[in-house]
Amino acid sequence: MAFLAAFALLFLFWLVLSGRFDWLHLLLGVISCVIIAYRSHDLLFKNIKSKNKHVEAFRFLKYIPWLLYQIIIANIHIAKLALHPRMMQVIDPRIIKFRTRLKEDVSLATFGNSITLTPGTITVLIKDGYYYVHALDEHVSKSLPGDMEKRVAHVHLEDQDGDFLSIG
Repeated sequence: MAFLAAFALLFLFWLVLSGRFDWLHLLLGVISCVIIAYRSHDLLFKNIKSKNKHVEAFRFLKYIPWLLYQIIIANIHIAKLALHPRMMQVIDPRIIKFRTRLKEDVSLATFGNSITLTPGTITVLIKDGYYYVHALDEHVSKSLPGDMEKRVAHVHLEDQDGDFLSIG
């Protein structure tokens, strides 16, 4: 099941990025995704605590649209900063440090990568339960760890109550 879920995620991502739908490109995409899913499916779904192994994969699929929405919002914010007449005054880069409640390696990596994928932030270091993140301005730095950490915890079954609705 983990192999099929990894393949589906990879192939969907490949389709979105390639934009080519002729038989040759689809075949190359399938071959590439099968090889990568075979070699790495256990990395994505390593520590499943549920008897239903598809739960984490389903939750991750629900997380992706939310993350894409956050990326779009952050792009708009960064564009406003870049086009601001006083750009040099409004951009105020900083390194912020915050503690995480995430414990599993896959959760830590997912959260760190989600931060880095969101424009205006880069995960610099994850050490001893702390994240060190470069943020482009104060607005961006105030949003961390925030809702993203709660959603990643839910995806990887580290949330306490298991209630996704409490996340917002």
